[in-house]
Amino acid sequence: MKTPNGFEIIEQFEKWAPKYLALEDDPIGLQIGTLNKKVARVLVTLDVNEAVADEAIEKGANLIICHHPPLFRPAKTIRTDQPQGALLEKLIKHDIAVYAAHTNLDVAEGGVNDLLADALGLQETEVLVPTYEEELVKLGVFVPESHEETLREALGKAGAGTIGDYEFCSYTLSGTGRFRPTEEADPYLGEAGKLEVTHESKVEVVLRKHDTDRVVKAMIAAHPYEEPAYDIFTLANREKFMGIGRIGVLDKEMTLGEFTDHVKRQLDVPAARVVGDLSAKVRKVAVSGGDGNKFVSAAKFAGADVYVTGDLYFHTAQDAQALGLSVVDPGHHIEQIMKKGVADRMNGIWDCEFIPSGISTEPFQFR
Repeated sequence: MKTPNGFEIIEQFEKWAPKYLALEDDPIGLQIGTLNKKVARVLVTLDVNEAVADEAIEKGANLIICHHPPLFRPAKTIRTDQPQGALLEKLIKHDIAVYAAHTNLDVAEGGVNDLLADALGLQETEVLVPTYEEELVKLGVFVPESHEETLREALGKAGAGTIGDYEFCSYTLSGTGRFRPTEEADPYLGEAGKLEVTHESKVEVVLRKHDTDRVVKAMIAAHPYEEPAYDIFTLANREKFMGIGRIGVLDKEMTLGEFTDHVKRQLDVPAARVVGDLSAKVRKVAVSGGDGNKFVSAAKFAGADVYVTGDLYFHTAQDAQALGLSVVDPGHHIEQIMKKGVADRMNGIWDCEFIPSGISTEPFQFR
């Protein structure tokens, strides 16, 4: 395996958690440094603070992938005698790039919210709050029969033709193509000034709209013609909804008190704030990593017996109580589950090690 550069790593990562899944105005992406370098080690962390920067230096990581953007709001000044400026100075001096994947990693399949749902043992999970609807297009391209299979392979490798659990899906129509090259043309078939008639296939594939540029580039690279003829149609049907939070069911019913202990155990937290009757039975569970205050009504509307989220506000807790929705708040820091989740998913692709940070960035203590 080869040692990748930063661009290759992020390109692969964004196939899983693409930027277009992020909520509006979320400052994701490369925030510090450059990706134009070889990367042998990547440190995966929830937050980037001075201790995490020191850890990256100690472990020889020259790229950090974090969940919480260290530059969440625009910096008006960079003073190296202040904590934020000192952190930026240290990262830049040690040539450590920082890439943030925030709400796009929350929304992504297998991302933060799926990791939390899996840790809690939820089954039959669905999206709690849809935020993105996948648009589909159909690409139809005319190609000589001799190059049909080569073209199908290139389209499939570029991501076209994936429908549900099936990939490399396509359809072919056979017909006759006609064209006359001009004097300026350099045709694969035919001669300048003469009408060429040839047997061609029309290959049709469905793809996600956001993959269009990549698929078209792959199609042109694999096509023998100087000027391939193709068309793209927007489809009325959609592939799926994606979004924030998950809702599912427990394998067996528990009391709210038992479930709270289950949350503490599975998410490795010492304590949790709870709203509701501890003897009440719960089976259907909604979960949203981070600050999920705005989704309390959505959890109730979706039929959840209990909602697991962090940073619960006092008045929001009262609203949940009035709605008859139990809430367990184990803290914002439960999103640390992404450290191992990202490292496990990315390790083994190249000669590059993805290391979950061993630094806890939880600011709270429980006494």
